[in-house]
Amino acid sequence: MKIIDWYILKRFLVTFLFTLLILIPIAIAIDIAEKIDNFLEHTELTFYQVVDEYYINFIIYYANTFMPLALFIAVIFFTSKLSNNTEIIAITNAKISFTRFLYPYFIGATLITIISLLMNHFVVPNSSTERKKFEREYVNSSRQKNELKYVKEFSLQLTDSTYIFIRNYNTQSNSGYDFTSEVYDGLKLKSKLMATRFSYNTKDSTFILSNWRKRIIYDDRDSIFSGKKIDTVFNFTPKDLIYKSALSQEMPSDELLDFIEISKNRGVKNLNAYLVELHKRTSMPIASYILTIIAVALAFRKRRGGTGVNLAMGIGIMFLYVFLMKIAEVLGGVAGVNSLIYVWIPNIIFGILALYLYLNARK
Repeated sequence: MKIIDWYILKRFLVTFLFTLLILIPIAIAIDIAEKIDNFLEHTELTFYQVVDEYYINFIIYYANTFMPLALFIAVIFFTSKLSNNTEIIAITNAKISFTRFLYPYFIGATLITIISLLMNHFVVPNSSTERKKFEREYVNSSRQKNELKYVKEFSLQLTDSTYIFIRNYNTQSNSGYDFTSEVYDGLKLKSKLMATRFSYNTKDSTFILSNWRKRIIYDDRDSIFSGKKIDTVFNFTPKDLIYKSALSQEMPSDELLDFIEISKNRGVKNLNAYLVELHKRTSMPIASYILTIIAVALAFRKRRGGTGVNLAMGIGIMFLYVFLMKIAEVLGGVAGVNSLIYVWIPNIIFGILALYLYLNARK
């Protein structure tokens, strides 16, 4: 690398870190203002506990979330300064093409992309587990807690031939009522197990069925058995009963992939909320390259109004990207659509914009 490359790369990374360090305290201040009443309601909650269990994980999550925004603002800011100080004129007079000028920018974007990918797929999910556990305990309303506490009218396909049906289940007490398990041979019912109440024993991973009744269907007769209590094993756990998109944020990508595969085999029809989260973990970091090209192309030439005009344009474009990303997430979570395409639509649209600006700037 030449001296000019090291100079640009250093300015790139320093400005990026500076921008990120500005955004994080703002996010913390807004969050404290929003949640201070919840913290004060719990007298047993200490300052150290709030920082250790919540805000450290909060910083990890939002530092990763703000990376594309910080990168975009940083590139526009320091490239505009290069342009206003006529440093870019000197670079172009040295017959360095716009494509060659992008070389250190892409090195910086690659470093940030690699860090973001690792955080998205492994670090942030583990951190989110602790953060959301704290929120469920001290921040969420009783209604939000009940949404995760109770499961109603739930069905699940365990194998090609086994199905279960649950009327109501309490994930906190690990107990419920009206449990049914049916085993089929093709379309023909072979056996049916019912229980008025059931509970899950976490120590040995068994289900305890109370007031149970089992019917076995033969070609010429039926056999019926019943009892007050029986211990049995099923190929699922209470965690499988909670299909909330928020839980996908708490799973590392390898665990999330396994969960999606198991759920598909169990006949769960709509897993797009989980697929959106999985695809987003890759699409957002890759957007660093697209946003870098757009930012450099916007700030490459000196404008009347200086850095302020470039920053205003850049922030507007960035928030348009975030807006499209949120719409794509919602539409991608709808049953029956290809979530991969929807998640990547913002990158495709802004990739076309980046190509246009690149070709225009190269002239």
